[in-house]
Amino acid sequence: MADINRDTIRSENVDIGFIQEVVDAGANRIRTCMQCGTCSSVCPSGRRTAFRTREIIRKALLGLKDEVLSSPDLWLCTTCLTCLERCPRQIKVTDAIIIMRNMAVDEGYMLPSHRKASKKLLETGHAVPLDEANQEMRKELGIPEIPPTVHQHEDALEDVKKIMKRTDFQKLIEGQESEEKE
Repeated sequence: MADINRDTIRSENVDIGFIQEVVDAGANRIRTCMQCGTCSSVCPSGRRTAFRTREIIRKALLGLKDEVLSSPDLWLCTTCLTCLERCPRQIKVTDAIIIMRNMAVDEGYMLPSHRKASKKLLETGHAVPLDEANQEMRKELGIPEIPPTVHQHEDALEDVKKIMKRTDFQKLIEGQESEEKE
């Protein structure tokens, strides 16, 4: 049985505006959560990891912004939307988690594996670049070895890079790198 966290919530750790930020960003029904646990019970990630959807939502509702945004658990959601399908209050739980992930990245929190994939995306236009093993598998499946992406249209990589720059994706990733170096 998992240990129960009996830490006291201190007022200095509560950001009373946090849940409003999440609501304003699009998770408008999150305040109707009654902590029934349906989201956690149907979560495929929760079956294999320590991820508890209900816990993340509860902490968000309590205003524990730093605890939520710095938690590696925030990144364990697979965004399968099963929680939304089953939520009796029709809360867009996945949307709320994505909103909080975006906030986490803005605050400088990002898992190393996500940062690595983001850097690959900036460099190659793909989070998972094509290698010989993938090309062979594609060949065995009877599909072109080179997919019709920037791998096949290298000139499109500049367009992809422009999009990432215009959407501040590049700045977000590179900004965090420069902050880490300091």
